[in-house]
Amino acid sequence: MNDTRPGADTCPETGAPAAPRPQPTARTCPFDPPEEYRTLREQDPIAPVTFPDGATGWLVTRHEDVRAVLADPRFGANRRPARLGSPAPADTPLPPPPPGMFLMMDPPEHTRIRRLLTGQFTVRRMRQLTPAVERIVAEQLDAMASAGGPADLVRDFALPVPSLVICELLGVPYADRADFQRDSSAMLRLDATQEEAREAHLAMHRYIHELALAKRIAPTDDILSGLMQDGRLTDEEVAGVGALLLLAGHETTANMIALGTMCLLGNPGQLAALRADPSLMDNAVEELLRYLTIIQFGLRRVALEDVELGGHRIEAGSTVLASVTSGNRDAERFSGDPDQLDVRRPYSPHLAFGHGIHQCIGQQLARVEMKAALSALLDRFPGLRLAVPAEKVPMRDDMLIYGVHELPVTW
Repeated sequence: MNDTRPGADTCPETGAPAAPRPQPTARTCPFDPPEEYRTLREQDPIAPVTFPDGATGWLVTRHEDVRAVLADPRFGANRRPARLGSPAPADTPLPPPPPGMFLMMDPPEHTRIRRLLTGQFTVRRMRQLTPAVERIVAEQLDAMASAGGPADLVRDFALPVPSLVICELLGVPYADRADFQRDSSAMLRLDATQEEAREAHLAMHRYIHELALAKRIAPTDDILSGLMQDGRLTDEEVAGVGALLLLAGHETTANMIALGTMCLLGNPGQLAALRADPSLMDNAVEELLRYLTIIQFGLRRVALEDVELGGHRIEAGSTVLASVTSGNRDAERFSGDPDQLDVRRPYSPHLAFGHGIHQCIGQQLARVEMKAALSALLDRFPGLRLAVPAEKVPMRDDMLIYGVHELPVTW
């Protein structure tokens, strides 16, 4: 019987099992992870914790250890819902992943599906897509300028840009955005019940399934049509792939654009450096990705067998939370003070897109969108500023993907 309790960890004074501490979740600064992560990295980098849903497991906080967990095939993809409420019993078997949801799969099924998508998101193809992204960005800024300030940067810019791009890539009508954005939000809410999250997922799956079936009859030049014509995935798998790409393809980048803008406005010295030298934008994008790391609590994995990690025995069936947020603030990995935003910081591979076989397949697209959006936004509105005090901006503390719910700005 598998046991998810981290009972192998012991108190150094008594030799008794150490009590799991609560997973850190509270922020004191909107741009920083919980302060406890610093202490954990220094004193207890692989720690037994109790998750917000009441389950217990392990929290990994150092950059080196996070990378090790995400690259180790002995840690499988998590398929247990990370929701509030009663945790599943320790011996509950992992549920099967929904069709096509390769993020929740291990090889060989993960490999089979991801291989079909890799060519869609290469660096070369994303560079070819850049003019189209820049056109979408310019159109949204034109609309903002015409409407005049103040504006909600999330509603009027940060959310439309990646939504329009992923809709064009997948072949999803942008006119349907209210429905899929509502379902995406429900799937990412921390306080959503398992049933609410399940219903939102089913609604998006049904929508993509119907769309994909229509593309079998009348294909166009988009990813869904290509997958349907290819024939190596079932209709249900195509719908699952499409739903995953649609959700991830707009939620993550939208929040990076909005939160990144707020962060730059709150760091006037860094913003001035970027305005004075636009060639820093590529570096600034990487620094914002590292510094903000919007996967709020980390990436969950499940030990598929007993694993020794950093002197600890992780028992088979245990949940391990690899904190990419904490790893990206590790002073042993990043030069200077990693708790400071520095658009001139020498690039060092970060964990904002994860690591290993599940590393974000759309990372090059996200980089293209962030660079195009932030460059044009700062150029178009040199007087851009918050329209409300920073403490009045509603943060997404209640979501799996961090960011801002709204960002009132003027110029």
